Order: sequence, then C-alpha cells, then structure tokens
Amino acid sequence: GATNTVTAITTAFMDSSPLVIITGQVPTSMIGTDAFQEADVTGITMPITKANYLVSDVKELPLIIKEAFHVATTGRPGPVLIDLPKDVQINEEEYEYPEHFEMPNYRPRVKGHPRQIKKAIELMNNSKRPLIIAGGGVNISNAMGLLNTFMDKFGIPAVNTLMGCGLNPRNEKLYYGGIGMHGSVYGNYAVMRSDLIIALGTRFSDRILGDPNKFAPDAKIIHVDIDPAEIGKNMRVDVPIVGDVKRVLAEFLEAEISADFSEWIEELQKVKAENPLKYEMGEYIKPQYVIELVDKYFPDDTVVVADVGQNQMWVAQFYRFRHPRTFLSSGGLGTMGFALPAGIGAKIGSPNREVVVVAGDGGFQMNIQELMTINRYRIPLKIIVLDNQSLGMVRQWQQLFFGSRYSSTILHDNPDFAEIAKVVGIRGLKIEKPEEVEPAIKELAESNEPMLINALVDPRENVLPMVPSGTPLNEVITEVPVDDTVIKKIRGGKDG
Repeated sequence: GATNTVTAITTAFMDSSPLVIITGQVPTSMIGTDAFQEADVTGITMPITKANYLVSDVKELPLIIKEAFHVATTGRPGPVLIDLPKDVQINEEEYEYPEHFEMPNYRPRVKGHPRQIKKAIELMNNSKRPLIIAGGGVNISNAMGLLNTFMDKFGIPAVNTLMGCGLNPRNEKLYYGGIGMHGSVYGNYAVMRSDLIIALGTRFSDRILGDPNKFAPDAKIIHVDIDPAEIGKNMRVDVPIVGDVKRVLAEFLEAEISADFSEWIEELQKVKAENPLKYEMGEYIKPQYVIELVDKYFPDDTVVVADVGQNQMWVAQFYRFRHPRTFLSSGGLGTMGFALPAGIGAKIGSPNREVVVVAGDGGFQMNIQELMTINRYRIPLKIIVLDNQSLGMVRQWQQLFFGSRYSSTILHDNPDFAEIAKVVGIRGLKIEKPEEVEPAIKELAESNEPMLINALVDPRENVLPMVPSGTPLNEVITEVPVDDTVIKKIRGGKDG
C-alpha cells in the first residue's frame, strides 16, 4: 500500500498541498531483512516530502504527529510521512499530545524584508506597464481577496497561472486571464509587453515561461514567495522577497503608489477585444461549450475539479472562477485520474457547495472504480466526462508536431460511461448532439443526487491558443486545420 501512494505524494509535493501520510512497516527487528512486504518507505519518499519519520518508539509518536501536522501546514505546505513499524503500532503507552514544542531548524519566514519591500514599491512607482502574475501561492495563503483589493486600489492589471485561478477584481478591465502554454493571447501579450512583473506565489514553471531567455524581455521582476528555494531557480529576479504572499501584500497596501497606468490598461483592452478566446459550433459537441454552460448554470462558489489534459485547459480557459480556492487540479505533476477521487474529497469537505468533476475519457478510466464509492455513500457529486475517444492532448501534439502520425491515442472502443454509472447505481446520461448539452447541464445543476454526463465531444478539437514548448509567449498558434482522419479512425475502429 505505501508504495502505491508515491504518485499521490508527489502530486501533493508539486502542488504544495498539505498532507500527512501514515504508512505501515515491518517490525523494527526485521527492518533490513527483506521481510514480507518490507520497503524503504522513508527512503523512497524522501525527495517528495517536506519531512518523514520512521518511528522506532511509541513514546515518540505524540511529538512526531504534532511536528508532522505543523510542518505539513506551515511555510510552503506539503506532504509529511510517518512510517509506523508493526511493533510500534501494537505497543501501548499513555498518550499526551504536546502543547508546545521547538523546531529550531524549521522557521519559515512570513514577513517580507522591509528593504526589499521598499525596492519593490519604488519599481512600481517608476513603472509604466506593470503586471501581476498570480500563482498558486496566492490561493494557498488565502490572499486572493487582498490581491483584488491591491489591484483595485492601484489599478495594476493581473494574469494568473493555472493554479492561480480565482482573481475577481471589481474592475474587470484589470484581469487578463491565464498565461503560458495555453494562456490567452492577450494575457501572454501583457507579459511580453510589461516593464515590471510582480510575481506572487509562482514558481515560474516551464509551461509559464516558454523560453525563459525571452520571457518578459523588457521587464524588471519582483518575485514574492514563501519558499526561498524557488526564487531565482527558474527565472532571473531583480527584487526577491521571501515571505507569505498575504503578509507581503498587506505591506504593499500600506505604501503610496501614485503612477497612472490607464494608457497601459487601454492598450491591453484593445488587444483583448481583438483576440478573444473562441471556438466554432458545428455538427459535434464542442467541449468549450460544455464548460461555458457549467459556468452558466452552477453557483459562483462551485468547486470545479479538473483532471489532466485538454479538459483541464478548457476548464481554465472557459470557466470564470470568481472565488478563490474553487479550482482543483494536478497542475505540477499532471496526474491523470486525479479528478474523481479529488472531487469526492472536495464534496465531503464542502458538503454545502456544488462540486463538479470534469475529466477526459482517458483520465476518467484510471480511477473509474470510485463510482462505487460515490454510490456507496451517496455522495452528490456531479461528473462530466468529455469523451473525445482519444488521449486528446497527446493526440494534439502528434497532429501539430509529428505529422499527424497518431500512435496509441485513438480510443475507438471506449465503453459507455453513462451505462457504467447506471450499473453502479448512479444517474447516467449520454449526450451526442449540441442541442442536448444545455438541457443536460441544467438537469445536472438541479440534481440532488450523484449524476454523470457522458458527453461525446468533437475528437478533432484542439486546445488553442498554444505556445509550443520552449518558445517565447508571443509565438502563438491560434489556428490548426481540422483533421478529419481522426473521425475516420474512430468510426473505422482503428488504433492510432
């Protein structure tokens, strides 16, 4: 069991999710003997945890548990593992949970250095085209509301990374969507034209930077992050600030920023109007249309859990997240199969909010057995399978960069996921035509029971815009010829 958690632990590590994992181990006297089911769990997980413990004495357990939860939830959150040998598990001891403890080698810095704060404010006042990049750290520190206030007060526009969804300033003219490989044309334009980047809680991942040597070429960079290891790791930084985003934003708000950025906003508004996110309706259901209708019929505080692949990007592009911490996905590791079990957890954790799972047919099948868990506990989870009968993102890359030589990406023999849902006791609905989408999504939103929609979407559809890996953000693919051979392969039952 412990070795099967490695993917989940790595997912939590990459996305800075607090997690405490308790695993079983062979008795202490048998460690190192290759006993039945022995594995070096602490060794295996050392690179993917903030800390891990092999408990050798039951008396150590109260302090270890206290430390584990403290480390997992403070600083940059992440997973902590406790490995319990069998003899420690069965031993008995008076349990006293420590109220106070010291960890002298673990003291995350939360307040930004005053000198660095001053430098950052000076850069903002001297800037003509500043831009905020909101990363996942803004959500983790519960700073999204403060960031909206900061934007509205000083008129500084913002974009977000995939994990930074949730920006909602009162002035809509200040928000320019996502950036990076599948960001908006206008969001990426803002990055490349800016003269000052204010990066908050982002690690500057490869899918955001494109070509790091040509990222925001005219901009100075302020980088705020609670993890000092992230600052300067992937991108040059002019003003590094180690601290909690929420605390640093509060310090920014106390400053005076008198610069006028109205001309910059007008420029961005013009580019946004000329380059909207778009798609064309046709014979087949468009996945973007499905996501737009979810946005239309579900409450603003709905938690949307996206799997990995094209579905993840369409959710980020076409669902308007108006509240922080309402988007869940595996952004760092890209763990297919994430959405269904994560959706179960989200609904149990927030029983009074709607939770919608959006998955592709490939990722959905990786944890399809959890439908039985949903039915067993009657968890009123809403599930949408965007079934394009392919591993869509890989198929897209094969079309664009490998001469449409499709290999192992056409899933022409998919089961009927709606029928599978019915078999396990869940309401299942299959839709195949564009006119069926809106009534189905409306029914999904009104249902008080678990329900699954299997939407057969256009298998030729690509996620656009797209910045090819390793290229500058202004070298954007916005149009791709429709490849009808995909339809022919599916209808002909051919692998590809």
